[in-house]
Amino acid sequence: MLFYNIQKHCYVVIEIKTRAFDPRDMGQLGTYIAATDGILRTDNDNPTIGLLICKTKDNVLAQYATSAVNVPVGISEYELNNLIPDDYKSSMPTIEEIERELKD
Repeated sequence: MLFYNIQKHCYVVIEIKTRAFDPRDMGQLGTYIAATDGILRTDNDNPTIGLLICKTKDNVLAQYATSAVNVPVGISEYELNNLIPDDYKSSMPTIEEIERELKD
């Protein structure tokens, strides 16, 4: 996903993974950042920021992976249970039920 932060005057590239963080993801995100800077960024814009959102991450591995790149990036993880309001949870299938259904 591509956004523009008006206050920081920069593009923000967001990559969402449905799996655990893999250091190779940094290369993919870096490519998107470089393409955004090369195609869209003007002299009036600050460098593009990258945000990688993964299902889970190993903090040590993520720290090493981000220290190896020269662009502003961040890695975060998400938990789907926290995104669903409590009053909807009882009417929705669990993650395990969805995964089982997708396997079949």
